[in-house]
Amino acid sequence: MNSTEKGIAQHIGPDALARLQQVRIGIAGAGGLGSNCAHFLVRAGFKRFVLVDFDRVEFSNLNRQFFFPDQVGLPKVVALAANLLRINPDLKMELHATTICPRNVRRLFAGCDAVLECVDDPSVKKLLAEAMLPTAALFVAASGIAGCGDADRIRVRRLRANFFLVGDEQTAVCPNTPPLAPLVALAAAKQADAVLFHFLHTANPSRKSTP
Repeated sequence: MNSTEKGIAQHIGPDALARLQQVRIGIAGAGGLGSNCAHFLVRAGFKRFVLVDFDRVEFSNLNRQFFFPDQVGLPKVVALAANLLRINPDLKMELHATTICPRNVRRLFAGCDAVLECVDDPSVKKLLAEAMLPTAALFVAASGIAGCGDADRIRVRRLRANFFLVGDEQTAVCPNTPPLAPLVALAAAKQADAVLFHFLHTANPSRKSTP
């Protein structure tokens, strides 16, 4: 157990940490939602990740994504992996700098215990839902997280036993509602929290929530 993990264990206990470290999490998209989800989950104690994104870091990403100016031009999955390793150097990560499509979606996320949908393209959102909902994996998606103000509109709805949806389900990115750090990070935190609660409490129902 490294120093970061010892620090996390002080809050949740070594048994709970060991349980979280066995969970394999797929993150579809390493942008505003995915990059922030990833570092929240690493700080929570998760250790095994599949990161999938075809894109590269741009300066326009830095207003809300977990990247830095010297990483502009790098594949997002490569830059994100480097940043996550600065939090916990013993992570086990599988990186795929590729587009998610019907031919690879099931293969990319095979064996994942949870998959977070963190993409912009509605057709890929639909593809991920169709691929993951019939499985036993936890699926946490997002819809409607743009703009600023009225942060309480970013809510979590449980649509099925293994399916959570985060967002207001209507506010899309446009000139009047751009993607901005506070609500993007809030939505990412709520996605990560749904995953953490599921794996921290379903395997140990007696554990009580604390602020």
